[in-house]
Amino acid sequence: MTSSPPSPTPALPDDPAPHDLARDPARPRRPAPVDLLVVGGGPAGLAAAIHAARAGLEVVVAEPRPSPIDKACGEGLMPPAAHHLAALGVDLTSGRPFRGIRYLDHRDPRLSVDAAFHGDPGLGIRRTALHAALAARAADLGVTLRPCRVTSVIQRDRFVEAAGLRARYLIAADGLHSPVRRALGLTRRLPWPARYGMRRHYRLAPWSDRVEVYWHPSAEAYVTPVADDLVGVAFLFRRPGDFVGLLRAFPLLAGRLSGAPEASPLRGAGPFAQTSRQRVAGRILFVGDAAGYLDPLTGEGVALGFASARAAVDAIVAERPERYERAWQKSAWRPFAVTAALLALTAHPWPRRALLGALRAAPPLLGGAVRLIAG
Repeated sequence: MTSSPPSPTPALPDDPAPHDLARDPARPRRPAPVDLLVVGGGPAGLAAAIHAARAGLEVVVAEPRPSPIDKACGEGLMPPAAHHLAALGVDLTSGRPFRGIRYLDHRDPRLSVDAAFHGDPGLGIRRTALHAALAARAADLGVTLRPCRVTSVIQRDRFVEAAGLRARYLIAADGLHSPVRRALGLTRRLPWPARYGMRRHYRLAPWSDRVEVYWHPSAEAYVTPVADDLVGVAFLFRRPGDFVGLLRAFPLLAGRLSGAPEASPLRGAGPFAQTSRQRVAGRILFVGDAAGYLDPLTGEGVALGFASARAAVDAIVAERPERYERAWQKSAWRPFAVTAALLALTAHPWPRRALLGALRAAPPLLGGAVRLIAG
């Protein structure tokens, strides 16, 4: 093993040496630290816990919300995310495969372009079903769940304290607005206009084996098949608006959904485009959205979260947490670059229509873009 990494905060003294305790027998001995405390029990946090437990580490997950946890997301797992789930040994008993992406103009059916995956399909699955499967896998491996909220941490020479626990390392997987990241002063807003998301489900059979993306001058609508009788509809937008008003702006989609009953409560998320100034702070490592997030435009958030969870645990097992920063940069640059380019291209109405026209005229361009996104 190599020496412990330096702490980015002033070092605080560890427990007294054994002979000091002997002189003060009334002083209670603090329990030995667990190997890893994961703050946040969403998909990225549970993936980190599973990887760590499989590596033989003692793991505790701090998560205040009861399982299964829902979230406003598109619910389409791109093929790399599905591969990560298989590697984790997660058993999914629900969901519906999708075999590509279809881009459509919000009102002109002639402006559409389709790209199929060349390899394995993606998977549309309810967020609650995904979370339940990950939580069950973690429990099977002996991961302990602690129902509490973590808003502050104390970092010492050889361990971290949070939620009344001591741990040799802490992984912060506490989401887009990470309280741990904020407590350490590491949050950084990216220079992009604020964007938000909303999602709702409709009870009807999917009409396509694609995830459909409808483009509007100021928003996108995503339709994901998540079951044989259920589709998820999510909007990404900049200007304030309500779900019904947004749906009205997409007449082609509104016609598809006409008469279908709503099948879930409305959920929202955002603003997006936030990141951390660094992914490693001594013995604290950030994964998933807490490590950095630009926009859900390409649907790669879950895959990146799974990849970062594995890389963080690999660095911890090697006792080289500083390695994780480079690993995160290596896995994040492509989705960030593709997303940034698409956000810039589609920020105004005419580039959106021009882009759809160009993709229709040269289908290999879309195929290459989808292969880049789908890994």
